[in-house]
Amino acid sequence: MAANMFVVPQTKGSVLCCKCGILMAPNPANMCVTCLRSEVDITEGLRKHATIMHCPECDSYLQPPRTWLKAQLESKELLTYCVKRLETDLKKVRLVNAEFIWTEPHSKRIKVKLKVQKEVLNGAILEKSYVVEYVLQDHMCESCTRFQANPDQWVASVQLRQRVSHRRTFFYLEQLILKHDAAVHAIKIKQMDQGIDFFFANKSHASKSVEFLDKVAPTKRRESKQLVSHDPKNNSYNYKYTFSVEISPICREDLICLPPRVAVSLGNLGPLVICTKVTNNIALLDPLTLRQCFLDPDQYWRYSFKSLLGSRQLVEYDVFNVEVGSPEFNVGGSKYVMADVEVARVTDYGKLFYVRTHLGHILKPGDRALGYDLYGANNNDNELDKYQNLVIPEVILIKKSYEEKRQKKRGEPRPWKLKSLDMELDESKGRGYEEKMNTEYEEFLRDLEENPELRFNLSLYCNKDYQPSEMASVSDGDDVPSVPLEELLADLELSEEEDGDDSMKD
Repeated sequence: MAANMFVVPQTKGSVLCCKCGILMAPNPANMCVTCLRSEVDITEGLRKHATIMHCPECDSYLQPPRTWLKAQLESKELLTYCVKRLETDLKKVRLVNAEFIWTEPHSKRIKVKLKVQKEVLNGAILEKSYVVEYVLQDHMCESCTRFQANPDQWVASVQLRQRVSHRRTFFYLEQLILKHDAAVHAIKIKQMDQGIDFFFANKSHASKSVEFLDKVAPTKRRESKQLVSHDPKNNSYNYKYTFSVEISPICREDLICLPPRVAVSLGNLGPLVICTKVTNNIALLDPLTLRQCFLDPDQYWRYSFKSLLGSRQLVEYDVFNVEVGSPEFNVGGSKYVMADVEVARVTDYGKLFYVRTHLGHILKPGDRALGYDLYGANNNDNELDKYQNLVIPEVILIKKSYEEKRQKKRGEPRPWKLKSLDMELDESKGRGYEEKMNTEYEEFLRDLEENPELRFNLSLYCNKDYQPSEMASVSDGDDVPSVPLEELLADLELSEEEDGDDSMKD
């Protein structure tokens, strides 16, 4: 507006309330808020008390007619559930806000404060808050009732197997299952000789678990069902379902001799290759040419070949000389450098081996490496016999060894830890089997420290009981791989929040 323009000042008018005569701002009802509330109660006819069914075993709530919803106290899901129980009443008013009022956890009561609005006399809108009290009535859900009656009563089971002599794959799958809650609905988990059995109270939960396994490992599966009972009056059948899931026996760091047809289909790869990674595909690397190919589950199970040598046949070598022969290559996100190295078995210096390896970027004279001894190995492999005039290298190195340096830290706790499934163990195996399991688990933890790509999809938690010693600070200069603290910070923050929640509950 122009600076010299005259502006008429406007003032808000006021009127007297038609009931009490107090001065107020005009509204369609010509009544003050106090008188309007005394005349009209917008919460009249709305329920102030309600009863909800609560399962004390699994902490879930019944959503009629037969759905059970899992929710924690004062959670967003529980608040939504409580408001939906009043859905018919809230159609008469407009809901503005809803919040919990604190109650004792053992009082069997939940109080929710609701703020509603409604149009009253002559278009005036009135807002009011009121409290709804929910009474928890304990009633076990169908699955918990079945489990309490007979804990072994299951509807579907998943039998996960891998025909190998170690459990490294299952240690890794256990962490993936924990991170993605793939077995959260399992009523029982049992460790078997070459695998794990999962038992579910619902077939759909077992199917979801099998679908998850298909996404993280090269598997094949079969499904079967067994008739348990039949009611001819209403023509209903009760079955038990079994999913048999087999994981490929090819594991990371295995040495493989590809069948001729597979090698040709992969562009004449190999035929001696190393398995570098196993997800739902198998990554194969030729250590002499640095060519990499991937096998999907359909391609693998069509030929179903096995490893020539596994990680349990790895031999430790001393490295005497390293001559780098190529620049650094990036293959599938991993860095490799071709080099000619001179090595000898740690237990036998009488024979020196001059081999070509892809580990030139990490090996230096004085180091130790783990590899496969093809010079002294007795290989009875049908696929290897199919190749004529094949020059087999005497040694194929797989990775650098830190065993000698780890001896200094043997017995010291790690600053990180892993969670484990609530699994039923077979105690009839004896002490030797338990020691073997502990050794294999320790090797798995070392693999996680040495391979950042392996722990990328896992959750590592901070070990609260870890206390660094003075000797550990002195030996920090050793180039022994370890998990950096940055990867544990997020989990550390989560644990602090959990501790805070626990203290509030106490």
